[in-house]
Amino acid sequence: MTRIVAGESQVPKRRRALEIALALGLVLLISVGAVVASAVSRGSDATAASTSAAGPAAELRLGYFGNITHAAALVGVKQGFIEKNLGGTKLSTQVFNAGPAAIEALNAGAIDATYIGPNPAINSFVKSKGESVSIIAGAASGGAQLVVKPEIKTAADLKGKTLASPQLGGTQDVALRAWLGKQGFKTNTDGGGDVAINPTENAQTLKLFQDGKLDGAWLPEPWASRLVLQAGAKVLVDEKDLWDGSQTGKPGEFPTTILIVNKKFAAEHPATVEALLKGHVEAVKWLNDTPAAEKAAVVNAGLKQDSGKALPQDVIDRSLQNIVFTVDPLAGTFTKLLQDGVDAGTTKQADINGLFDLRTLNSVAEDKTSAAGLGQD
Repeated sequence: MTRIVAGESQVPKRRRALEIALALGLVLLISVGAVVASAVSRGSDATAASTSAAGPAAELRLGYFGNITHAAALVGVKQGFIEKNLGGTKLSTQVFNAGPAAIEALNAGAIDATYIGPNPAINSFVKSKGESVSIIAGAASGGAQLVVKPEIKTAADLKGKTLASPQLGGTQDVALRAWLGKQGFKTNTDGGGDVAINPTENAQTLKLFQDGKLDGAWLPEPWASRLVLQAGAKVLVDEKDLWDGSQTGKPGEFPTTILIVNKKFAAEHPATVEALLKGHVEAVKWLNDTPAAEKAAVVNAGLKQDSGKALPQDVIDRSLQNIVFTVDPLAGTFTKLLQDGVDAGTTKQADINGLFDLRTLNSVAEDKTSAAGLGQD
């Protein structure tokens, strides 16, 4: 008879249990390792993406207008200040007639940054609920006037007349409509009202005024000077006289041209935005430090290259005398500019806090500028 010792039959069972436990532990270890490896891989990918996003863009597509109020752009591009600072980033440019067209191109992804008047930038910011653009610098103050036929002596004489602006919703268009409203006139965005406003391309405005088909226009330089000196217009309103300095402490100063950037582009390529701003600051400094004759010659050469024709010397001299070049966007004026747009019927009342991001500008410019509580500085 075979004797069975108590506990002998339990040994194989314990061994199998131990083997199973070890196998399960190995599987768990492999699974955890895979998860950790995956997380590390994802972290590395995110870091790489972040590093890539922080690097320079392959190309910067920059917009501006063929106006002397955009001389910072003309000088920055034609004198090579912007291209020099961009380094390996390719610079391409596109010239516009007015702000709404430039905003449309920016929002469609056709350009990455543009020099522009303040009201189209405000309108884009409002419509996108703050997602579309950031104002990153100022470029010019002044240089906008309402010029009219000599027989028009006062605002009252404008009733029933036809005026022009560069484009509906543009900065001069808004200024004209807001000013007419304060004179007691009603205007409609469809061209009706007490005073008809026909948004018209600037060169065509000059021709129509010369042909007697327009009574006046609210225009930026050099177009205001061209109507005065080449078509016999007179100045009824110089916009600088409408700004008493209560918003900025600088009487007579108001933003005619600012520099804005697509927010997505700025987030992906901050190094390129910094390079653009360095070139812009150099261009504004050059404009302020250069003797008048040389400055006029360089700006005129830039205009000729873009349009095919230089300006008469008296036109460019008069235009430059009416403009202050500054990197300060004069943010304190933007609450009023927004209200002007609301009054003109071209934008809606909204909160524009966050419109400005002046941090990079203040890191590269000598003088610090304020966002006036409407963003970061």
